[in-house]
Amino acid sequence: MTTTPEKTDLVSLTIDGISVSVPKGTLVIRAAEQIGIQIPRFCDHPLLAPVGACRQCLVEVAMPGPDGSLRQMQGPPGRMKPQASCTLAVSEGMEVKTQLSSPAADKAQEGIMEYLLINHPLDCPVCDKGGECPLQNQAMSNGRGESRFQASGGVKRTFPKPINISAQVLLDRERCVLCARCTRFSEQIAGDPFIAMIERGALQQVGIYEKEPFESYFSGNTIQICPVGALTSADYRFRSRPFDLVSSPSVAEHDSCGAAIRVDHRRGKVMRRLAGNDPEVNEEWITDKDRFAFTYARAEDRLGYPQVRDDDGELRPASWPEAFAVAARGLASAGATGVLPGGRLTAEDAYAYAKFARAALGTNDVDFRARPHSAEEADFLASTVALSGEVTYADLETARSVVLVGLEPEDEAGTIFLRLRKAHQARRTPIWSVGAVPTRGLAKLGGTLVPAVPGTEAQVIADLAHNSDVAIDAGGVILVGERMASVPGALSAVATLAKTTGAKLAWVPRRAGDRGAVEAGCLPNLLPGGRPVADAGARVDVATAWGTASLPEDAGRDADAIVAAVVAGELDSLVVGGVDPDDTADPAAFRAALEAASFVVSLELRETDVTRAADVVFPVAPVTDKSGTFVTWEGRPRPFEQVLGNPGSLPDLRVLAGIAEELGELGTGRALEFRTVDEVRAEMEALGPWDGGSAELDHRYGEASGQSEPPSGEGFALATWKQLIDLGSMQDGEQHLRATARPAVAKLSPASYAALGETVTITGDRGEVTLPAEAVEGMPDGVVWVPANSFGNGVLADLASPGSRVQVREASA
Repeated sequence: MTTTPEKTDLVSLTIDGISVSVPKGTLVIRAAEQIGIQIPRFCDHPLLAPVGACRQCLVEVAMPGPDGSLRQMQGPPGRMKPQASCTLAVSEGMEVKTQLSSPAADKAQEGIMEYLLINHPLDCPVCDKGGECPLQNQAMSNGRGESRFQASGGVKRTFPKPINISAQVLLDRERCVLCARCTRFSEQIAGDPFIAMIERGALQQVGIYEKEPFESYFSGNTIQICPVGALTSADYRFRSRPFDLVSSPSVAEHDSCGAAIRVDHRRGKVMRRLAGNDPEVNEEWITDKDRFAFTYARAEDRLGYPQVRDDDGELRPASWPEAFAVAARGLASAGATGVLPGGRLTAEDAYAYAKFARAALGTNDVDFRARPHSAEEADFLASTVALSGEVTYADLETARSVVLVGLEPEDEAGTIFLRLRKAHQARRTPIWSVGAVPTRGLAKLGGTLVPAVPGTEAQVIADLAHNSDVAIDAGGVILVGERMASVPGALSAVATLAKTTGAKLAWVPRRAGDRGAVEAGCLPNLLPGGRPVADAGARVDVATAWGTASLPEDAGRDADAIVAAVVAGELDSLVVGGVDPDDTADPAAFRAALEAASFVVSLELRETDVTRAADVVFPVAPVTDKSGTFVTWEGRPRPFEQVLGNPGSLPDLRVLAGIAEELGELGTGRALEFRTVDEVRAEMEALGPWDGGSAELDHRYGEASGQSEPPSGEGFALATWKQLIDLGSMQDGEQHLRATARPAVAKLSPASYAALGETVTITGDRGEVTLPAEAVEGMPDGVVWVPANSFGNGVLADLASPGSRVQVREASA
């Protein structure tokens, strides 16, 4: 027998004569919103803890007495005391009168507004907030037409301005209404309490410690939630008026989190980006990289037309039809081709690369992983990641425990970091991180490091199942980063740990297009929709959908093998899309492959080493200039529409379709039979996911070989990852953002630091670098950590492979 639970958690009250029932604990201001009553406010924000700082939301409240009659909440004898509706929780039988039905509440709100405007400057025409300012709007709707007060001496209070509380965030103190939104966000949400309310009374203001700038990866959110123009962006300040902008929703392209953003543009130029409101993904927060790093798309070296190499060996401008024809003839005559799409692709573009390789070129030599990777990872992605989606952002908040393996969320997945911090703040969720360095981000999550010397992670992961200090079970979540691809056995060990403990497992790549590329079949062992290349039924399924007789049977080469094959003469040509040589596992080998290839086709946004070596160069569109879909680390599709039009570039899929049509005319390939994003989406939907079942991850890389040994040889094991803000080309043109980057330092254990000194020189098999050193408590001896792309050409080009042995010495030695 089942019973229906009583709704004992609901509280009934009236607001302006309207009855409403809301959950117990609901704030009065939220209850009013549910029935369409807007109470003015400044300090209130639904994602911040209530503080009652501005007092603008005052209302009249009456409570039922012992005899059932309503009694007003009193202040001085015989006088009604207005209540701040943003801090007052509802109670049974409460009667609330807002400014709409209570002259007393209306008068109180007008008085507060008068008070706020005593010293507030009348500079709306030049203020960045003018036109979208809550203070402007509410001064009109809830303020008096004139003020009874006059500032001291008839002059409003002023401060020197602006104050750079960071290189990116500027403060105009006289505009501040002391709502404390910025300080509360920094402390409660981001965990970066570098700013605070200082002084008292009329002198109270937002301040920073003079020796500590506002160092936060999320500082731009304080600008957006500031209800006045007190906080502004160094990049956007005095650049545009809000009413001159056109706003378009979009999705951030800098990581795999899929954060919702709003793109504000004018006359074909993006002026700023703001956080979108998506409760299921990023709520109302984005990283500074997602907010400010967008000018790369209008850099001076952006490609504006196709180019082909002439008889003199020089690149010259060409029309689109000519470039398509030259590319097709070159690929047809060159012989076997490898396809390297990179990880910046939309799912539709990735699908086009997968189909282009198989249907137009007849090869499975296609791999999006333009970074260190392994055959083990390809198996892991095919059998464990493709079509999976058992972990969501909501799961991060409700998990009983979280284990991070080779993942630093604050640097690599900012939205995940904020969700984990929210879980820590609300539930004290235990978080463990398998890695070599205890980071500031991990400390803000209340997390604990499980020390692992680079190369030994597989054994450490295997031991977690029997570690009484790490409580991972069926209520837990394991997040594994792409860095574990370079550690033999690590991904197999993670899969085994999840299966043994019952914990949910998710793979978190670095780039926005990586997960979509897996689903779209941009792997040498995987066809679109999670279909294994080795499965005959899967090949027939795809071949039938594509209208081709057959598909190549053998799994193709991965990206490293493609590069090696070109150098060895086993492959003749390359199709390269958005790959930075310095990000690849061996930058020197990649550049050698570009030199050795008889024919190179480049699809790129800006001039690079690849375009300079290519025989045909196609300018492709950035995310603002095309529509598409990013697939998040969860497996959640995040479609977005085109914001701007640019006839000088095309989506990758359109370029590939043009080449394939020419190959079909030559009789050496076949057309892709689509030209637009909508046509690709329709084809992907018709093909659908594979329903033939997914094989378990075999353990040829598992228990037997998964127990990897520590890196052999003398010296230090090299640990590294990319910091959120670094020298990446997609941050070019944002000097204020770059100025907020954390410094490039070499992190060592206290014992190693004491032995080596304040500056060290690190020598690897690809070069050496000298950096300031920093001692980190809890870091294992014999390990050195450096940021992957914060100096020179990056670790992979200038130092060594991650996990390898390097020599570290005192710089002066």
